[in-house]
Amino acid sequence: MKPVFATLLIVSLVLTSSPLIKTTTAPADTGYPCDTKCQDRCAAAGVKKRCLDDCGICCQICKCVPSGTYGNKSECPCYQYMRNSKGTSKCP
Repeated sequence: MKPVFATLLIVSLVLTSSPLIKTTTAPADTGYPCDTKCQDRCAAAGVKKRCLDDCGICCQICKCVPSGTYGNKSECPCYQYMRNSKGTSKCP
């Protein structure tokens, strides 16, 4: 029983560390500089990672990010009206 368990353990470790398994996906190229715009938008954020994640999602969908670090959402209506599951603004 022990050799079978050891063999299964080794096989599972080899398969999970295989370079053939793709673990990350590259974001789709939107033609709009979302990374740069979101870095600027989230520069003063308290929780920067969450801000960058949400901004990136909004940017890919809306293809725009308002200027500045806060407000100015009227520059990008799609960005302004996106809501999360709690009903509050999704986009920072």
